[in-house]
Amino acid sequence: MSDFAVVRAYRRVRGALFGRAEAGVVEPDDPGLVVVVAGYDDVESCSAALARGAGSDPRWAADRQALLRHPMVVPAAAVEEVVGIGSLAGYSPVEPVPAIRAEAVGSPAAGEVLLVLARSQVLDALHCSQERSRMAGLAQRHGGRALGWDALQPDPMGGAAR
Repeated sequence: MSDFAVVRAYRRVRGALFGRAEAGVVEPDDPGLVVVVAGYDDVESCSAALARGAGSDPRWAADRQALLRHPMVVPAAAVEEVVGIGSLAGYSPVEPVPAIRAEAVGSPAAGEVLLVLARSQVLDALHCSQERSRMAGLAQRHGGRALGWDALQPDPMGGAAR
């Protein structure tokens, strides 16, 4: 069972026990998700990236849940620990790894792997910045590097481009 399947099962059980499910949660395997905003430039603030995303198509909707993804390159030996620590904050690995901008990834060195951690949340500049910093620190503490972030939301036009 994948990590996301475990999270979905947990949400269903919690919703059944407490009489409510998380409304609007974006599931990573939803084929209707599209990238609505991305931040792969270290000098661009999250607020600037989100403003750009709100003014382009497909348009980022600030009031809806988004799947926030953080690609990073980490040593293969650290993957399990990085995933474990990320899961404490609600992150799960995305498998298969989605296509990430080639200029952001480059070529991982020998012994390194591309890892993408993601979670569903309502995205705003403050929380985006906090999560960006959290993931950069997590990757760095384990000998890796964060590559940036992107956010996906369901395409209101029904397309499916990841």
